[in-house]
Amino acid sequence: MSSPDVAALELRGLKKVFTRPAVDDLDLTVRAGELYALLGPNGAGKTTTLRMVAGLTQPTAGSIRVFGVDAVADPVAAKRMIAWLPDEPMLYDKLTPMEYLEFVAGLWGVNAKTARKRAQELLEWLALWEHRGERCEGFSRGMKQKAALAGALIHEPRLLMLDEPLTGLDAAMARQVKNVLQEKVRTGATVILTTHILDVAERMADRIGIIQHGRCWPKAVWPN
Repeated sequence: MSSPDVAALELRGLKKVFTRPAVDDLDLTVRAGELYALLGPNGAGKTTTLRMVAGLTQPTAGSIRVFGVDAVADPVAAKRMIAWLPDEPMLYDKLTPMEYLEFVAGLWGVNAKTARKRAQELLEWLALWEHRGERCEGFSRGMKQKAALAGALIHEPRLLMLDEPLTGLDAAMARQVKNVLQEKVRTGATVILTTHILDVAERMADRIGIIQHGRCWPKAVWPN
Protein backbone atom coordinates (compact mmCIF):
# COMPACT_ATOMS: atom_id res chain seq x y z
CA MET A 1 0.00 0.00 0.00
CA SER A 2 1.27 3.44 -0.88
CA SER A 3 0.89 6.22 1.64
CA PRO A 4 -1.81 8.83 0.99
CA ASP A 5 0.74 11.51 0.09
CA VAL A 6 2.44 9.43 -2.62
CA ALA A 7 1.85 10.86 -6.10
CA ALA A 8 -0.22 8.81 -8.52
CA LEU A 9 2.40 9.45 -11.19
CA GLU A 10 5.86 10.93 -10.92
CA LEU A 11 8.11 11.38 -13.96
CA ARG A 12 11.66 12.63 -13.59
CA GLY A 13 14.04 13.33 -16.46
CA LEU A 14 11.94 11.16 -18.76
CA LYS A 15 13.30 10.94 -22.27
CA LYS A 16 12.48 9.04 -25.44
CA VAL A 17 14.55 9.40 -28.59
CA PHE A 18 13.47 7.99 -31.93
CA THR A 19 15.22 9.79 -34.80
CA ARG A 20 14.89 12.89 -32.61
CA PRO A 21 13.73 13.41 -29.01
CA ALA A 22 9.96 12.84 -28.75
CA VAL A 23 10.05 13.35 -24.99
CA ASP A 24 12.92 15.43 -23.67
CA ASP A 25 13.86 15.55 -19.97
CA LEU A 26 10.22 15.60 -18.87
CA ASP A 27 9.35 16.22 -15.21
CA LEU A 28 5.71 15.75 -14.22
CA THR A 29 3.78 15.00 -11.03
CA VAL A 30 0.12 14.00 -10.97
CA ARG A 31 -1.51 13.94 -7.56
CA ALA A 32 -3.63 11.00 -6.45
CA GLY A 33 -7.34 11.58 -6.91
CA GLU A 34 -7.21 14.31 -9.55
CA LEU A 35 -8.24 14.59 -13.17
CA TYR A 36 -5.18 15.90 -14.97
CA ALA A 37 -5.16 17.10 -18.58
CA LEU A 38 -1.99 17.01 -20.63
CA LEU A 39 -2.54 19.70 -23.25
CA GLY A 40 -0.44 20.21 -26.35
CA PRO A 41 -0.39 20.19 -30.14
CA ASN A 42 -0.15 17.01 -32.17
CA GLY A 43 3.41 15.69 -32.03
CA ALA A 44 4.18 17.37 -28.71
CA GLY A 45 5.00 14.08 -26.95
CA LYS A 46 1.72 13.46 -25.10
CA THR A 47 1.02 9.98 -26.45
CA THR A 48 4.64 8.84 -26.22
CA THR A 49 4.71 9.90 -22.57
CA LEU A 50 1.65 7.86 -21.66
CA ARG A 51 2.84 4.87 -23.70
CA MET A 52 6.01 4.86 -21.61
CA VAL A 53 3.97 4.98 -18.40
CA ALA A 54 1.83 2.10 -19.67
CA GLY A 55 4.94 0.04 -20.43
CA LEU A 56 4.33 -0.04 -24.19
CA THR A 57 7.38 2.06 -25.08
CA GLN A 58 10.73 1.77 -23.35
CA PRO A 59 12.15 5.10 -22.16
CA THR A 60 15.60 6.14 -23.30
CA ALA A 61 16.30 7.67 -19.88
CA GLY A 62 14.55 8.86 -16.74
CA SER A 63 12.28 7.41 -14.08
CA ILE A 64 8.57 6.55 -13.89
CA ARG A 65 6.84 5.93 -10.57
CA VAL A 66 3.20 4.87 -10.29
CA PHE A 67 1.97 5.23 -6.71
CA GLY A 68 5.58 4.90 -5.62
CA VAL A 69 6.31 1.78 -7.71
CA ASP A 70 9.23 2.00 -10.12
CA ALA A 71 7.51 1.20 -13.41
CA VAL A 72 10.79 0.58 -15.23
CA ALA A 73 12.24 -1.80 -12.63
CA ASP A 74 8.91 -3.50 -11.78
CA PRO A 75 6.59 -3.03 -14.77
CA VAL A 76 4.20 -5.83 -13.80
CA ALA A 77 3.40 -4.28 -10.42
CA ALA A 78 2.88 -0.89 -12.04
CA LYS A 79 0.67 -2.24 -14.82
CA ARG A 80 -1.69 -3.83 -12.30
CA MET A 81 -2.64 -0.31 -11.20
CA ILE A 82 -2.95 1.20 -14.68
CA ALA A 83 -5.46 1.26 -17.50
CA TRP A 84 -4.52 2.77 -20.85
CA LEU A 85 -7.03 3.76 -23.53
CA PRO A 86 -5.47 4.86 -26.86
CA ASP A 87 -7.18 7.26 -29.23
CA GLU A 88 -7.98 4.38 -31.60
CA PRO A 89 -8.97 1.55 -29.25
CA MET A 90 -8.99 -1.98 -30.62
CA LEU A 91 -11.91 -4.29 -29.92
CA TYR A 92 -12.53 -7.90 -30.87
CA ASP A 93 -15.21 -7.19 -33.45
CA LYS A 94 -16.79 -10.65 -33.35
CA LEU A 95 -17.43 -10.39 -29.61
CA THR A 96 -20.37 -8.71 -27.96
CA PRO A 97 -19.64 -6.00 -25.36
CA MET A 98 -20.48 -8.43 -22.55
CA GLU A 99 -18.18 -11.12 -23.99
CA TYR A 100 -15.43 -8.57 -24.48
CA LEU A 101 -15.64 -7.30 -20.90
CA GLU A 102 -15.69 -10.82 -19.45
CA PHE A 103 -12.65 -11.69 -21.58
CA VAL A 104 -10.69 -8.61 -20.49
CA ALA A 105 -11.67 -9.18 -16.86
CA GLY A 106 -10.34 -12.72 -17.09
CA LEU A 107 -6.98 -11.43 -18.34
CA TRP A 108 -6.78 -9.26 -15.22
CA GLY A 109 -7.67 -12.18 -12.95
CA VAL A 110 -11.13 -10.91 -12.01
CA ASN A 111 -13.36 -13.84 -11.09
CA ALA A 112 -16.32 -14.60 -13.36
CA LYS A 113 -19.08 -13.56 -10.96
CA THR A 114 -17.44 -10.21 -10.19
CA ALA A 115 -16.69 -9.68 -13.88
CA ARG A 116 -20.34 -10.15 -14.87
CA LYS A 117 -21.49 -7.76 -12.14
CA ARG A 118 -18.97 -5.07 -13.10
CA ALA A 119 -19.68 -5.54 -16.80
CA GLN A 120 -23.40 -4.97 -16.30
CA GLU A 121 -22.76 -1.88 -14.17
CA LEU A 122 -20.37 -0.40 -16.74
CA LEU A 123 -22.58 -1.14 -19.74
CA GLU A 124 -25.57 0.41 -18.00
CA TRP A 125 -23.48 3.39 -16.94
CA LEU A 126 -22.29 3.96 -20.51
CA ALA A 127 -25.72 3.38 -22.11
CA LEU A 128 -24.59 0.17 -23.83
CA TRP A 129 -26.65 -2.35 -21.88
CA GLU A 130 -29.33 -2.65 -24.56
CA HIS A 131 -26.54 -3.47 -27.05
CA ARG A 132 -24.88 -6.09 -24.84
CA GLY A 133 -25.76 -8.94 -27.21
CA GLU A 134 -24.69 -7.22 -30.43
CA ARG A 135 -21.30 -7.75 -32.01
CA CYS A 136 -18.93 -4.82 -31.72
CA GLU A 137 -18.25 -4.84 -35.46
CA GLY A 138 -21.57 -3.06 -36.05
CA PHE A 139 -20.93 -0.29 -33.52
CA SER A 140 -20.34 3.36 -34.32
CA ARG A 141 -17.01 4.94 -33.35
CA GLY A 142 -18.61 6.41 -30.25
CA MET A 143 -20.06 3.08 -29.13
CA LYS A 144 -16.72 1.37 -29.69
CA GLN A 145 -15.01 4.10 -27.67
CA LYS A 146 -17.43 3.54 -24.79
CA ALA A 147 -17.03 -0.25 -24.94
CA ALA A 148 -13.25 0.18 -24.84
CA LEU A 149 -13.58 2.54 -21.87
CA ALA A 150 -15.63 -0.11 -20.06
CA GLY A 151 -12.85 -2.60 -20.79
CA ALA A 152 -10.29 -0.21 -19.32
CA LEU A 153 -12.34 0.14 -16.14
CA ILE A 154 -13.28 -3.52 -15.62
CA HIS A 155 -10.36 -4.26 -13.26
CA GLU A 156 -10.90 -1.00 -11.32
CA PRO A 157 -7.51 0.63 -12.02
CA ARG A 158 -6.14 3.26 -9.68
CA LEU A 159 -4.70 5.24 -12.59
CA LEU A 160 -6.67 5.62 -15.82
CA MET A 161 -4.91 7.19 -18.81
CA LEU A 162 -6.79 8.20 -21.95
CA ASP A 163 -5.43 9.56 -25.22
CA GLU A 164 -7.82 12.10 -26.83
CA PRO A 165 -10.89 10.34 -25.33
CA LEU A 166 -13.51 12.70 -26.81
CA THR A 167 -12.26 12.67 -30.41
CA GLY A 168 -15.02 11.72 -32.83
CA LEU A 169 -17.78 11.60 -30.21
CA ASP A 170 -21.03 13.49 -30.55
CA ALA A 171 -22.09 15.84 -27.75
CA ALA A 172 -24.23 13.28 -25.92
CA MET A 173 -21.56 10.58 -25.96
CA ALA A 174 -18.86 13.06 -24.96
CA ARG A 175 -20.99 14.09 -21.99
CA GLN A 176 -21.42 10.44 -20.93
CA VAL A 177 -17.67 9.83 -21.06
CA LYS A 178 -16.97 13.06 -19.18
CA ASN A 179 -19.45 12.09 -16.44
CA VAL A 180 -17.91 8.62 -16.08
CA LEU A 181 -14.39 10.03 -15.73
CA GLN A 182 -15.44 12.62 -13.17
CA GLU A 183 -17.31 9.97 -11.18
CA LYS A 184 -14.23 7.71 -11.15
CA VAL A 185 -12.19 10.60 -9.73
CA ARG A 186 -14.91 11.29 -7.16
CA THR A 187 -14.66 7.68 -5.97
CA GLY A 188 -10.88 7.77 -5.62
CA ALA A 189 -9.29 7.00 -8.98
CA THR A 190 -6.79 9.23 -10.77
CA VAL A 191 -7.40 10.15 -14.40
CA ILE A 192 -4.94 11.55 -16.93
CA LEU A 193 -6.17 12.54 -20.36
CA THR A 194 -4.41 14.06 -23.33
CA THR A 195 -5.97 16.63 -25.60
CA HIS A 196 -4.97 19.30 -28.10
CA ILE A 197 -8.16 21.27 -27.43
CA LEU A 198 -8.00 23.86 -24.64
CA ASP A 199 -11.77 23.86 -24.13
CA VAL A 200 -11.79 20.12 -23.39
CA ALA A 201 -9.02 20.53 -20.81
CA GLU A 202 -10.71 23.49 -19.14
CA ARG A 203 -14.10 21.76 -18.93
CA MET A 204 -12.82 18.49 -17.50
CA ALA A 205 -9.57 18.82 -15.58
CA ASP A 206 -8.61 19.77 -12.03
CA ARG A 207 -5.16 20.75 -13.30
CA ILE A 208 -3.74 21.29 -16.77
CA GLY A 209 -0.16 20.86 -17.92
CA ILE A 210 1.11 22.14 -21.25
CA ILE A 211 3.52 19.88 -23.11
CA GLN A 212 5.45 21.06 -26.14
CA HIS A 213 8.56 19.70 -27.82
CA GLY A 214 8.51 16.84 -25.32
CA ARG A 215 8.65 19.02 -22.22
CA CYS A 216 6.07 20.07 -19.65
CA TRP A 217 7.18 23.42 -18.28
CA PRO A 218 6.55 23.89 -14.52
CA LYS A 219 5.13 27.38 -15.03
CA ALA A 220 2.68 25.95 -17.58
CA VAL A 221 0.85 23.78 -15.03
CA TRP A 222 -2.10 25.52 -13.50
CA PRO A 223 -5.17 24.66 -11.42
CA ASN A 224 -8.45 24.77 -13.28
